[in-house]
Amino acid sequence: MTKKYDLIVLGSGPGGYVTAIRASQLGLKTAIVEKESLGGVCLNWGCIPTKALLKSAQVFEYLKKADSYGLKVKDFDKDFESVVKRSRSVADGMSKGVTFLMKKNKIDVINGYGKVLPNKKLSVENNGEVQEFESSNIVIATGGRSRVIESIPQDGKKIIGYREAMTLPKQPKKIIIVGSGAIGIEFAYFYNSMGTEVKIIEYLDRVLPVEDKDISNQLSKIFKKSGIEILTSSEVISSETKGKGVKVQIKSNGQISEHEADIVLSAVGVKSNIENIGLEEVGIAVDKDKIIVDEFYQTNIPGYYAIGDVTSGQALAHVASAEGILCVEKIAKHDVEPIDYDNIPGCTYCFPEVASVGLTEEKAIEKGYQIKIGKFPFTASGKAQASGHPDGFVKVIFDEKYGEWLGCHMIGAGVTDMIAEAVLGRKLETTGKEILKSVHPHPTMSEALMEAVADAYDEVIHL
Repeated sequence: MTKKYDLIVLGSGPGGYVTAIRASQLGLKTAIVEKESLGGVCLNWGCIPTKALLKSAQVFEYLKKADSYGLKVKDFDKDFESVVKRSRSVADGMSKGVTFLMKKNKIDVINGYGKVLPNKKLSVENNGEVQEFESSNIVIATGGRSRVIESIPQDGKKIIGYREAMTLPKQPKKIIIVGSGAIGIEFAYFYNSMGTEVKIIEYLDRVLPVEDKDISNQLSKIFKKSGIEILTSSEVISSETKGKGVKVQIKSNGQISEHEADIVLSAVGVKSNIENIGLEEVGIAVDKDKIIVDEFYQTNIPGYYAIGDVTSGQALAHVASAEGILCVEKIAKHDVEPIDYDNIPGCTYCFPEVASVGLTEEKAIEKGYQIKIGKFPFTASGKAQASGHPDGFVKVIFDEKYGEWLGCHMIGAGVTDMIAEAVLGRKLETTGKEILKSVHPHPTMSEALMEAVADAYDEVIHL
């Protein structure tokens, strides 16, 4: 007899497991299907374990700079294997936490490889046995994986993706990182801090190309100062893994050069996991590697939904979670409004951190706005100086006519924890004057946001 549910979620990443919990809270009989570990890529191979690695790198840098804090630290060194082991331990703990949440919310966990079937059914294959389930609603949340390109085919040993980059058996002496989005930049910071010689190859004309140009330029200067080599407007045209390491040919400004490393990390984007999950059999429409959905994540086939990296929104954990919650609230007939994808924060957890929301200066001008810009450097922040982290700044962009907060861009220590103020402010249609009149605590890094706004309105005090 086929077991029936109100809702089945295929995939247990930050989109899937959050969707399942919210569905259960809303009274829906819910199950979740997962072929690996609960928590998906984010908890097991992405957001969480990478932050553990980055924290180890940051602590190691503190030790190296102990003298600048008036401290004497002798005989310290890193243990690469232990750093990786700690990262895996953190990931395992988080995955166990999701297991607890499934039990707490009475969600059935079905282990195995799931495929959607016609007539609102789903099959799960586990160790050669296939079970079939039926559900009034099916949510596809199968996420993404490291995108592979022809010139650097991943072999998992010398040419790797982000999963292997987190669990290398030994620290490489030299690493080439292809791609300078958030993943590439975070691993560049980690390996450079650990003492690996790092080279970044970026196809576009600057690192972190989706960020404001001022942010990209500042990060580039900081990285170069730390010894990272950066080649922009450059493309890997071939690679060779014969011999000890890897050789890559790189084309820059029409010139071809050869570079060698122990490891090449391919960080050129994310590929959606939409193959072999039954989409064709059900008739679910796909365009350019993405499942087509409406504003509440229903596909062209009633009863089938899709959220997260398999759809066209930003490939971010917090976006997937928000989409899943909205999706099931709509299924439960709640009065909900679509997500504003123009107000999604983006964060990069290198050091200094990068965080942003809204329009860049370039995009605001392209859209025809007359703008006011304010900037405040952390060199003028008492908290930043006392903490020993004066690098970076806050940049704000306002519409001159109505005072609308168009964008906010930050680079500095802890800015990923500061960006939420800008996200909330924009959501509430806050003006610059209202930010100015909201008293910020002293001494904090967050004062820099208020001071940047003051700079935009020619009222800055500490510059």
